[in-house]
Amino acid sequence: MRFEGSLKTWTDDRGFGFIEPDQGGQEIFVHIKAFPPGTGRPRVGQRLSFEVELGPQGKKRAKNVQFARAPAPRRGPRAEAPARWGLASALAIPGFVAIFVWAAMTWRLPGWAALVYLGASGVCFLAYALDKSAARHGSWRTPESTLLMLGLAGGWPGGLLAQQLLRHKSNKASFRAAFWGSVALNVVAFVLLASGRFA
Repeated sequence: MRFEGSLKTWTDDRGFGFIEPDQGGQEIFVHIKAFPPGTGRPRVGQRLSFEVELGPQGKKRAKNVQFARAPAPRRGPRAEAPARWGLASALAIPGFVAIFVWAAMTWRLPGWAALVYLGASGVCFLAYALDKSAARHGSWRTPESTLLMLGLAGGWPGGLLAQQLLRHKSNKASFRAAFWGSVALNVVAFVLLASGRFA
C-alpha cells in the first residue's frame, strides 16, 4: 500500500529525514537509498509517495519513495451572504430605538442608559463572532445559554446583527424562539425600570 506525505525534515549531509504522512500519526524515517537513483536530492516540503516497511529495529521506514505532485490548493470557504431579514428582525432594532427615545423623553433617562445597550451589544456581537469561528475550527464553543443571557442583559441588538450579518444561529428554530423570548423580556424590563415601577 502506498501513502503520501510531505518531507518534514532532511539532513542532507547524512542522507536521511522524516516524512509527515497525510493521514497523520507517527513521522516516517526515510533514507536517501529509498529514492530512485538519478532523481536528485529531496528538499523539505516536497510531496512524496512511499511504501512503509519495518527496519531492523522494528521501526517504520519509507521505501520505494517517489516524488509526488503537490495537491491542488483547497478553495477557501465562500464568503457567506447575510441572512435574509425577516419582518421581526428588520423592525426589532428600529422599534426599540423608538421605544428608547420615547422613554428617554417621558421619564428623562440618564445618558448612560444608551451606553449600557451599546456596550452590551458590542460584547454580544463579539461573543457570536467568536462562537462562529469556533464552530468553523472545531474548538470550544460558547454555550447558547451564555449568548441568550448576554442578549437578555441588553446585548440582544448586537446579537441580532450578528445572527443576520454572520449567519450564525439564524436558522436554528429552538434558539431563535428562546432569543426572541429574551428580547421581549428585556424590552418589558426596560420599560418597567424606566417608568420607575421598580424604584
